[in-house]
Amino acid sequence: MSEKTLIAAINEAMCQEMERDPTVLVMGEDVGLDGGVFRATDGLQGKFGTNRSIDTPLAESAIVGTAIGMAAGGLRPVAEIQFAGFILPGFNQLINHAARLRMRSQGQFTCPLVVRAPCSGGIRALEHHSESPEALYAHVPGLKVVVPSTPFDAKGLLVQSIREPDPVIFLEPSKYYRAFKQDVPDELYAIPLGQGEVRIEGTDLTLVTWGSMVRPAMQAAADSGKSVEVIDLRSISPWDKEMVLNSVRKTGRLVIAHEAPLSGGFGAEIAATVAQEAMYDLKGPILRVGAYDVPFPLARREDFYIPSPQRIGKAIQTACEG
Repeated sequence: MSEKTLIAAINEAMCQEMERDPTVLVMGEDVGLDGGVFRATDGLQGKFGTNRSIDTPLAESAIVGTAIGMAAGGLRPVAEIQFAGFILPGFNQLINHAARLRMRSQGQFTCPLVVRAPCSGGIRALEHHSESPEALYAHVPGLKVVVPSTPFDAKGLLVQSIREPDPVIFLEPSKYYRAFKQDVPDELYAIPLGQGEVRIEGTDLTLVTWGSMVRPAMQAAADSGKSVEVIDLRSISPWDKEMVLNSVRKTGRLVIAHEAPLSGGFGAEIAATVAQEAMYDLKGPILRVGAYDVPFPLARREDFYIPSPQRIGKAIQTACEG
């Protein structure tokens, strides 16, 4: 056990899985010689060589398409896309091929592919470098979507994602890469996808969140003066429906917070599910807190755009008064 940053935990997960399984490889723009734009793959090419740490051309569609072919052929590629907004050139490959390969081949082929990318704002970058597109991928049957918020979770969830038989979109909040350290086991471990984590237990209200919003949510809960149960979903496809429903049945109130734009965000799916399956347990309306329905702004407007602990706290107070 040693203290690690989120980026160090991700690097260790890939390194240890590459040591354990010779079919695992990493690929992407500058992932080899330079170790990736955030140094997530630092040292892997020196240890495993250029056949397993592959520098690719600046072509996301080619990266994803090649990785799909590798996965279908028996390898386990971990493809890094430099920022989440740059996955879109490979969107066709992911949706029409990776997500459908198992069903299209009637189980003859699977696609054990991980697409990693930093996501969300907070680092004063441009729009395509700061987006939270998780709901786009969660809507696609055949894709799994993981968004860790801590170093411990990042390592365990990435290990499990690499071992999955089907494609996983693994989105990493870039502002957490080196923001804090946490005790992380040095040995390999895996965290099953679809299992949330209760970060704070409470009885007055359930606050559901994931990724970059976990720490603001925890601060809002601490500042609220209420007994708020904070749930970190960790993955949103699949998501831990039973954990959320059980919590709402206990507290009777629900607030959902995410950094993605509000309209069509994954919070709407959670709200609809709770309204359908726990309607009579609710003591007030379900409230959602998200970013505004505009493209991610330049740095001067970033703090206004990203939901703050104060905005989340206001929703907590409103829900508790309802």
